[in-house]
Amino acid sequence: MQEQWNLSELADLGALRVRGPDTVTFLQGQVSNDVARLTPQQSLLAGYHNPQGRTIAVLRLVQLGQDDLLAILPRELAATVASRLSKFILRAKVKIVDESASWRVAGLVAPEAGSGGNPGEPVGSSLAAAQFDAATSIAHFEGDSATIALESASAVMLPDTVGGQSQFDSSTVVRVGASPPRWLVISPADQTSPLPAVARAERDAWRLLDIAAGQPQIYAATSEEFVAQMLNLDALGAIAFDKGCYTGQEVIARAHYRGRVKRRLQGFVSRGALSLAAGDSGQLADGRAFKVVEAVQLADGRCEFLAVAPLAAGDQEPAAASNAAPAQGAHADAEQLGLPYALPD
Repeated sequence: MQEQWNLSELADLGALRVRGPDTVTFLQGQVSNDVARLTPQQSLLAGYHNPQGRTIAVLRLVQLGQDDLLAILPRELAATVASRLSKFILRAKVKIVDESASWRVAGLVAPEAGSGGNPGEPVGSSLAAAQFDAATSIAHFEGDSATIALESASAVMLPDTVGGQSQFDSSTVVRVGASPPRWLVISPADQTSPLPAVARAERDAWRLLDIAAGQPQIYAATSEEFVAQMLNLDALGAIAFDKGCYTGQEVIARAHYRGRVKRRLQGFVSRGALSLAAGDSGQLADGRAFKVVEAVQLADGRCEFLAVAPLAAGDQEPAAASNAAPAQGAHADAEQLGLPYALPD
C-alpha cells in the first residue's frame, strides 16, 4: 500500500505539440478517441493506428489552450509519430512539432485511503492541498537527497476523477490512476514544478503502477504489433465507436462489432527469477504464447509484466482458440494478476 506522496521523473516520456485552427478536425481523422471531448478540464487517452488497426502509439492528449494541445508518448516514438502525422496534414491549418525537450513529465502518487488520509475519503483537490501543506511543513530541504524542493502547493488543485485535468500557472496536471491516486504533472522544462517537497521514487515504481492498473504503453519494440483491442484500449475508454472515420477504424470497428478478441492485455508475475522487456515473446506454463508490453524486474529477481496473450480457459475465449504458432523465447512460470477493470464481452 502506498503510504506517502512520491514523485517519479518520467524522463523517457516526450510531447508532441499540435496546434492550429484545424487541430481538432485533423486529429479526429487520425486517432481513436473523440477529440471533440477534449477540454481544459478533461484529458483523453487515445490510440494512433496504422490502416490495419495496429497501434503505432498510445497518446495522452491534454489541452493547453484553444486549438493547442500536447500528446504525451515515449520520447523514442515522438519524432516518428510527428513525421507520420505530418504526412496527412495536406491543406489543414495545423502544425505538429516534437517538443519533447521543452517539457518535463513527472508522475505524482498519493497515499491510498487509510495511509495518511481518512479511510474511504477520495484524494481530491482540497484534501490534496491540505496534505501537501502538511508534507511541506515537515520536509527537510537541506542536504536530503530523498526529497526535492518545490514551491508551496496550497493553491494546486489535483483533479479527483480519472482523466480530469487542471492547470496551475504553466503546468498541467492530469489524473491517470484511481488506486493509488496518481497524476501526470506536465511542466515547461525550464520551470520548477508547482508541487511541494515530495519523496523521489524510481521510474520502475511508476511502471509497476501501470502494470497493476492494466495501462499499456507502446514503445519502438512494440509499435504496430497489436490491434487496439489487444491492448484493452476499448476497456480503458480510449476508443470512441460513435465517431467518424479515422486511420485503422474499419479493422477496430470490425473487431468490436463482429467478434470477440482472442488475445488481450493481461498482467502476470513470475514465480521465479525472470528477465523480460517490452517486445519479448515467450510461452506461459499453460501453453499460451505471450508478447510483453511492459515489464519490471523485482528486487528478488522475479518479473511483473503486462503481456498480450490468449485469455485463459474460463474467460471470454479459451487458450485453445488462438491459432498462433508456438512461441519462441522465454518460458514463464507465472501467476496471472487480475485487472482492475472488466473486459468487454
